[in-house]
Amino acid sequence: MNTLKDVKWLGHSAVLLIDSENNHIFIDPFLSQNPTTPEEYKHPEKVDFILLTHGHEDHVGDTIELANKHNAKVLSIVELSGLLKTDGLNEDLAVEMNKGGTVDFGGFKVSMTSANHSASFGGRYAGEPAGLVVHFDNHVVYHLGDTNIMHEFTYYKNLYNADIAFVPMGDYYTMGPKEAAMCVEMLDPQTVVPIHYGTFPVLTGTPEEFKHEVGERTSAKVVVPEAGTSIGL
Repeated sequence: MNTLKDVKWLGHSAVLLIDSENNHIFIDPFLSQNPTTPEEYKHPEKVDFILLTHGHEDHVGDTIELANKHNAKVLSIVELSGLLKTDGLNEDLAVEMNKGGTVDFGGFKVSMTSANHSASFGGRYAGEPAGLVVHFDNHVVYHLGDTNIMHEFTYYKNLYNADIAFVPMGDYYTMGPKEAAMCVEMLDPQTVVPIHYGTFPVLTGTPEEFKHEVGERTSAKVVVPEAGTSIGL
């Protein structure tokens, strides 16, 4: 039985999941150049898996360097995976998939969902943006990636029943607080963590606004951790 033991938000959209097998699973590891990532996480000492929602540089971040250094598997949509390999990712580390699919890593599984956004990497077409659902024996974590509201969230609630959701709400490039709260209402998780805010001046949506909007619509618990701290399971 493999369980989720710890979850940390590392600033912007970067998330660290640690399971009972001591796998360190990073989602969208924009770390070394991220002004909101604590210094102790800018160059992590243990990386086992990297999961990418899409190709924008504030999500891919340090993927190639970290994966090659730590021999970490990198999961992404097919087109982005090809670009990462072209730019130096060891091809043996690449795990290519697409929306609707699920990859079984043994101790945990990852399903890829739709997201409504754009995607490029280094100015090149990088496939489509996605969300990622990470399945453990005790929790299901849904990282929405960058998106706006979609009717599909209603289906994803019934399909995956995620109890922890990381939701972008900084506005400008993604949803703002009100729209993001409506997505929470559709997904109905137990715990929700706001992401993709505060990193750059244009991201004007605040977690306080988001928490208020969620409270108007659902009973979900909104956790607003300091970057680098556990959200509390």
